[in-house]
Amino acid sequence: MRTQIQLRVSPEVAFEPMRLCAEVSTALGCDANRITGITPRKRSIDARQRRVMVNLDLIVTVDEPAVDPMEFAQIPDYKRLPANAPAAIVVGAGPAGLFAALRLIEEGVRPILLERGKDVDSRRLDMARISREGIVDPNSNYCFGEGGAGAYSDGKLYTRSKKRGPVDKVLSILVGHGASPDILVDAHPHIGSDRLPSIIKAIRQRIIACGGEVRFGARVDSLIIDQGEVKGVRLADGEEISGPVVLATGHSARDVYRSLQRGGVRLEPKGLAIGVRLEHPQQLIDQLQYHSPKGRGRYLPAAEYSMLTRVDGRGVYSFCMCPGGYIIPASSEPGLLVVNGMSPANRGTDWANSGMVVELLPEDVEGSSPLKMMDYQEEIERRFFMAGNGSQAAPAQRMTDFIAGRQSKSLPSTAYTAGIYPARVDQLLPEGIARRLQRGFEDFNRKQRGFATDRATVIGCETRTSAPVRIPRDPETLSHTELRGLYPAGEGAGYAGGIVSAAIDGDRAAAALASSL
Repeated sequence: MRTQIQLRVSPEVAFEPMRLCAEVSTALGCDANRITGITPRKRSIDARQRRVMVNLDLIVTVDEPAVDPMEFAQIPDYKRLPANAPAAIVVGAGPAGLFAALRLIEEGVRPILLERGKDVDSRRLDMARISREGIVDPNSNYCFGEGGAGAYSDGKLYTRSKKRGPVDKVLSILVGHGASPDILVDAHPHIGSDRLPSIIKAIRQRIIACGGEVRFGARVDSLIIDQGEVKGVRLADGEEISGPVVLATGHSARDVYRSLQRGGVRLEPKGLAIGVRLEHPQQLIDQLQYHSPKGRGRYLPAAEYSMLTRVDGRGVYSFCMCPGGYIIPASSEPGLLVVNGMSPANRGTDWANSGMVVELLPEDVEGSSPLKMMDYQEEIERRFFMAGNGSQAAPAQRMTDFIAGRQSKSLPSTAYTAGIYPARVDQLLPEGIARRLQRGFEDFNRKQRGFATDRATVIGCETRTSAPVRIPRDPETLSHTELRGLYPAGEGAGYAGGIVSAAIDGDRAAAALASSL
């Protein structure tokens, strides 16, 4: 017999198999010895009240074999493409590009995947040099290379997308390439930056095994346009490749935006958010979120938080919260400083960090250029870089000093790999952003006493929250509004935010391209 039940239990019951079996036995009025399997379908932690509880949706088997969690994974049946299959170009091997390539294979189209950076393993050496030597390779860094920005910046899979079917498909494909089936269950699924690379490699191997092509060090310099139609791309070395194009270059490919503008491709400035990384001791966040001086205890995971308020008509909010994580130097070109966050799979470090950012709309920045938001973003990153005499060490301020607008005499220890130094972060940020963050922090502390503390550190700057440019496309065909054969996709095109939503958008763009052939 197979039965689906919902339970609300303590963490001790939820994560202890014997105790959970006893609870299920009582709920079903069934002898525990007859229960052959308890397979979670959904799991979420409710920490809104002082007593933390776990909500479970379970499939229980009695007197028959247990359910295999892989039964719920919706993995497409990828087949080897015939030699005469039509081809399409995918620019960028981040989530949008990888999932676009997979969808093209589903549709019988051979993907030619072009990535300016290196493979996911080779990227590691270049990222290490950023922290150790302050050297940024403009083609291989935390933003560029196989897997895109998501490969080494946490691996969180939570999305606000309401498209449950597409979300489940993305998660299933990740499971089919090596991710834990737990991501199909948890309310806030997470893979971890230490485990994502092997999954990304498995996706690449799938693309190649099915007849697709994956090329690294293949930086696209420009589009080939003829009579209002994109006919292909031209690489930096002069090579030309023909075919329709899924453009999935990510939110940091500023040279691509400039190339598109020079080529007469219509672009639009897009709102984004700018601020800092805020780092707390993880133990403190555990104590605050789980309402206990003992913190998370034995069973609960490292606690997360989500903050949101409005100050002077603009949103102030937490972004990309990384429990048990690190802060990393995420600049994609020399002469700039920007930070981001990541967490390993076990979320086991002593620090929690989150982007703390202020909403910025195109009307907040002077000028009429479609690249004005990007230029504004870049100007802030250069200012933070120059404040440290041109190193990747980051300006930092104790949270209470940031709120009060004063210099910090000393700083707490940090997980930022390139190091921090005391500076007036509140003065390095534009005045309107700093002021809103200060008031926002005060509001967050009113909502959760103890959140604003001198044990927390404000580290700047966090600017790569989303693309500063949107590449307009037709909502029905997903092709560019003025150019046939160009399918802008993912974060870089301005239509996604995060691994899952970018993957969904890449999948949709590839399906639209295939239907036009």
